[in-house]
Amino acid sequence: MSEARRAGPQLVRPLAEVTAHRISPGDTVRLAVLSGPAQGSPATVVFEVWEPAGAQPPNSHPASTETFVVLAGHGVAHSDGHTQEIGPGDVLVLPPGSVHRIVNPSATDRLYTLTVLAPDDGFAALIERGPVAALDPEDLAILNAATS
Repeated sequence: MSEARRAGPQLVRPLAEVTAHRISPGDTVRLAVLSGPAQGSPATVVFEVWEPAGAQPPNSHPASTETFVVLAGHGVAHSDGHTQEIGPGDVLVLPPGSVHRIVNPSATDRLYTLTVLAPDDGFAALIERGPVAALDPEDLAILNAATS
């Protein structure tokens, strides 16, 4: 990966330099850290891709608020005994300590989110320790549309 360029006070990181990972080899969610501690941020911003019928395991962030902005696709969010359908334009905010899981119920379409975890609390490092899982042209089109 080449070094990011500095433009004034902001760090510029081309999307072509972003690498996606799975937290564990068999996972059905790919995560690409867009910004985090390596870029000097106390929060982490992640582009997440749920494969058709994909899901994350139940998880919790004891010290962090996690915010999902749904870019495309539909999902079902489970948190602390509550269930909510989510879709494009929805913002899901999960407080510190909530035990949550998001499921993509579609057999054909992916679910895409931009996710912010604040503070990071080791999340970016957890993602980037996982196996690399490339973003494909469909993923990049969604990400480019969201950032343009």
